Amino acid sequence: MLNTFQQASHPVLPTATADEHARQEFAKSFKGFIQSSLLPGLFPVYGGRVSKAFEKAHGRAPQDRRDIRTGMVDDLYFQHYAAANRIAQELLWESVNVSVDRQLPELNAKAAELSAATKAQLVIPEGFEPPRYVTALDIHCMPGGYCSEVCENDISVGALYDRGVFLYAMGYTGPDNDDMGRSVVNYLKRRMPDFQPRRILDMGCTVGHSTLPYKELFPEAEVWGIDVGGPVVRYAHARAAGMGLEVNFAQMNAEETTFPNGHFDLVVSHILLHETSGKAMPKIFAEAHRLLAPGGLMIHADLPPFDLMDPFTQFILDNETWYNNEPFWGAMRDMDQIDLAERAGFDRATVKFDTAPMAVMEFAAAAEGYSQEASEAVADREFTAGEFAPGGGWEVLIARKADAQAKAA
Repeated sequence: MLNTFQQASHPVLPTATADEHARQEFAKSFKGFIQSSLLPGLFPVYGGRVSKAFEKAHGRAPQDRRDIRTGMVDDLYFQHYAAANRIAQELLWESVNVSVDRQLPELNAKAAELSAATKAQLVIPEGFEPPRYVTALDIHCMPGGYCSEVCENDISVGALYDRGVFLYAMGYTGPDNDDMGRSVVNYLKRRMPDFQPRRILDMGCTVGHSTLPYKELFPEAEVWGIDVGGPVVRYAHARAAGMGLEVNFAQMNAEETTFPNGHFDLVVSHILLHETSGKAMPKIFAEAHRLLAPGGLMIHADLPPFDLMDPFTQFILDNETWYNNEPFWGAMRDMDQIDLAERAGFDRATVKFDTAPMAVMEFAAAAEGYSQEASEAVADREFTAGEFAPGGGWEVLIARKADAQAKAA
């Protein structure tokens, strides 16, 4: 049986020596320990002493995540949790970097070979400048971020991301790291079985983890993945080829692409929005609307906005903003995304949030012989913490562009 908690190999995934693998597994297990053992301790710490101390000091109970943070940051237990979380994050990247650095010439050569052999396009424009909100810091503490290049035709940060994200997610994104895309694909297959897009765009695709399931579900479709990082789209192109799929990739900014009006029937993203900015998000929604053909769908998969969470869960998740180099993490969840979609041109009546059950959880439920209803029920699990630990389902923002007949009416 497929082991969903071991990463599947492919030709450009860095391999690890026994010692490197042991360090990587320790990093993954350390994160698991923090989630399962340290994180739950925050609840009694807050309820038992921090909230009471805050009320005594301020004459009122904590009202929101900011109040909770004000009380928690001076607590020794929280400091222990936050420090351990940051150490685990840095450790996992370093444990993978050793493998990447050791094999980089071979990985670059293999990627070039695979890219040359596929018919799928790879577009890397000269003089492209990634936006500063991506280059100003190493997002989620990944050394080099998405855009750093150490040699010509470099794919090193793509290789680092591919293996590092699997460790960060503790295996919960599945053997191909593709759970977000696969979950949305399953959602479409179940809820919109007649939807057959001819062209699909994945905005902010990084190394194409979530892009490839769309090509699997819609094999006749023209599929593109775009990202502002040159090394990650080079890696994505080679990875797709190595996995036997012809998917096009390009270095482009989702705020302003070079595709013509109405070119796509489906525009998607997966945990992109919180890595952009307050100025970029409206442009991305507007660009998705421009790119969609009449009747086309925009779907952004991420964690829910804060108004769908209780204040303490907001506080837990907002630690990504403070300790994991995700400066727009919290701010993005405060924005009214339905209003943004309406201002971009989508009919408000077609815009909604929904939950796409995690594909890896559905797989596990099916393997145990559970019913479809029980399989979908995994989406009711509580959120925990981190970018890839959403409980049982991914929150999806869905909007449909008006078709020509609706506009005429």
